[in-house]
Amino acid sequence: MEIKKILVLGAGTMGNGIAQVCASIGYEVVLCDLNDDALSRGLATISKSLDRLIKKEKITDSGKETILTRITGTTNLEDGEDVCLVIEAVTENKDLKFKIFKNLDKVINSDAILATNTSTISITEIAAATTRPDKVIGMHFMNPVPVMKLVELIRGLGTSDEVYNTINSMVLKLKKTPVLANDFPGFIANRILLPYINEAVYTLMENIGTVDGIDTVARLGFAHPMGPLAIGDLIGLDTCLAIMEVLHADLGDSK
Repeated sequence: MEIKKILVLGAGTMGNGIAQVCASIGYEVVLCDLNDDALSRGLATISKSLDRLIKKEKITDSGKETILTRITGTTNLEDGEDVCLVIEAVTENKDLKFKIFKNLDKVINSDAILATNTSTISITEIAAATTRPDKVIGMHFMNPVPVMKLVELIRGLGTSDEVYNTINSMVLKLKKTPVLANDFPGFIANRILLPYINEAVYTLMENIGTVDGIDTVARLGFAHPMGPLAIGDLIGLDTCLAIMEVLHADLGDSK
């Protein structure tokens, strides 16, 4: 399966980053969101990100323009009906994702792969909202997408070998490192990361250390580039809470 055109659903932090890295290596990208304001913010973020690459002399001005010409913004899902791949990157909410994938299954051509950037929700459950579970896969990018090299790949029960191999090859083409995770709540990254952030919040709440103290211990004591509280702010505390609620509901563990 050869991927040429991609629909990225959601122009927020993750979506605009995914759109940027895909366009940067030559894919045609349709970036879709609910309204023009969200699209404008997403495209502006991509432009600023590319400007930083120009300052670092990693791309040229003309290179930036070429990348931007590969990205088309839209509020109409039907504009992506002929894509080879959809990457959904909306809010981490089960009911919302189930609804979106049910709709994608109707609108997007039947040959297309439907991928989700979910960081914790079951791929098998999401795939069950479609009539093509063999073509549904998890592609969990890390934030910020243009910088971070990891992409977790998660196969649902029905994900075909062909789809997995296609997406694995695409991730390598993006110059990122794919890691296969089984379809368990939180997969690998957030099964480890979110309890770590949560414990840091408890450490702050119980006045064991200050914000700076906790993050400094992680940076200098664990050789982490960022402390857990800073990571929580980067992810967004609302997203952290949503992930923790899924982990709590699906694992039944109060930790």
